[in-house]
Amino acid sequence: MKKLIQGIADFRQGLTEESRHLFANLALGQTPDVLFIACSDSRVVPNLFASTNPGDLFVLRNIGNLIPPFSVDSDNSALAAIEFSIFSLNVPDIIVCGHSECGAMRALVEGIQGNCCSHLQSWLKHGENSLNLVRNGMTINPSLSEHNQISQINVLQQIEHIKSYPFIRERLDKNELRIHGWWFDIAHADVYCYKEDFNQFVLIDEKEAQLILART
Repeated sequence: MKKLIQGIADFRQGLTEESRHLFANLALGQTPDVLFIACSDSRVVPNLFASTNPGDLFVLRNIGNLIPPFSVDSDNSALAAIEFSIFSLNVPDIIVCGHSECGAMRALVEGIQGNCCSHLQSWLKHGENSLNLVRNGMTINPSLSEHNQISQINVLQQIEHIKSYPFIRERLDKNELRIHGWWFDIAHADVYCYKEDFNQFVLIDEKEAQLILART
């Protein structure tokens, strides 16, 4: 808590007139470019590694960056965030971002010991298919540890879950929405994007960034 309180004081002291003007405008409404779905892990900070400003990203974070697949009785906060980003904010892009050394992926591999965390156990079921796919031989980068392989496959599985929502499918079919898979390597502070043609997560360096920008 001491670090947080001091951080708030430092933020106020260092706030420039330009930043104050930005926040004054944001108070009137938000028009983010992207729905960014990430893990709750404290080491994953999208605004930091994507160098974005307040108002640029509408962020959905939860354990394991998981999205329950569509069902007629779907009732969860992830769906609520997706609906709001599509219908109210009209975002043109969704990014699902997994990361290395994810505790949720480790929990899928190792299980949860004891009788605690029943809600966590129930939530992780949305990642079980990723675990099963890897253990049945599916992988993108076999040089990674098992839980990191699962983390990468899980990005693709959660994209499929998002696509299962009819209103998402409709916008994809009309080319009004794009969905992207990213993966953040914590140890090297590198961000990778999934390229379907190569079935690989490719480092977003200066060259790759220019290629991505040319396609948008």
